[in-house]
Amino acid sequence: MEPTQGDYIVIKAKDQGVQVIGLTRGQDTKFHHTEKLDKNEILIVQFTDHTSAVKIRGKASVMTKHGMIETDQ
Repeated sequence: MEPTQGDYIVIKAKDQGVQVIGLTRGQDTKFHHTEKLDKNEILIVQFTDHTSAVKIRGKASVMTKHGMIETDQ
C-alpha cells in the first residue's frame, strides 16, 4: 500500500479553545477526530485516505499552499 501524500495545512489558534475537527472520507461524512488548541498553539494537519475535510471553530489563522486564511470569530 502506498503512503498517502495529502496536502498539509497549519492552524494557529488566536484565542483559547479553538476546536479543530477532522471529517472522514467516504459515502457518509462523520467526525473522526477533534483537537482543542490554546492561544498561540499550532497544529499541522495532513489530509489522508481517511480525512477529507477539517472544520475549525474559533479564532485562528490557517496556512495552506493556497495562502493564509483568517477566521472571523
